Amino acid sequence: MPATVGLTNPIFTDLEAARQHFEAIRWPEGTYCPFCGSFDRVAALGGKSMGPGWYHCKDCRKKFTAAVGTIYERSHIPMTKWLLATHLMCASKKGMSAHQLHRMIDLPYKTAWFMARRIREGMRDLSPAPTPMGGAGETVEADETYIGGKEKNKHRSKRNGANIGGMGKEIAFALVERGGRVRTEHVANVTAKTLRDTLVTQLHADTKLMTDDAGQYRHMHKDFAHEVVNRKRQAELSITHI
Repeated sequence: MPATVGLTNPIFTDLEAARQHFEAIRWPEGTYCPFCGSFDRVAALGGKSMGPGWYHCKDCRKKFTAAVGTIYERSHIPMTKWLLATHLMCASKKGMSAHQLHRMIDLPYKTAWFMARRIREGMRDLSPAPTPMGGAGETVEADETYIGGKEKNKHRSKRNGANIGGMGKEIAFALVERGGRVRTEHVANVTAKTLRDTLVTQLHADTKLMTDDAGQYRHMHKDFAHEVVNRKRQAELSITHI
């Protein structure tokens, strides 16, 4: 979806505008059958019973819409809501939770959660063997977060000074390539060995790695050009300048 689309665009409120917009994205060179690939023998279906947006292929004799074969297929959610949710998730710099999506698009939380899962799935790298992130001249930031459980238990479980898991929480390890890709992975703990295995697997050896000053990252300079951000010092400086 073009980055210049604003929230007042008719594609987010008018079903016909939304349908035409999505068809233009899906079929920039003309309508084709998603089942057999036919271009020449596809015709629009008329009649009130079918509604706009339905097509029929005379070769394979199947009916379809532009949503067939996409994350929007077999959904009763209006295309206006799908386009709005997709736009909001793609335009958000810091991500968007299902709760926030539910509030902004005015749909039940379970529906927003379902939509967010589908949209994220549509963004997934489908390559058989995803290429390593980073490379020469590229910077990748790495950090971990705890999801679920009680906040007070976040750092209850430690081994040799390193957090190996919060009680009742799951650990997500995130890699963010500046100006590029993002990958997250569930890890059993945040020991140096566990995180190193993930980093060596996911990153190109010439990558500049940026992390905080946690102990588990202490020896990452052996595998990457490693730079550390002292978050405590940053916070102190921020307070000083207020």
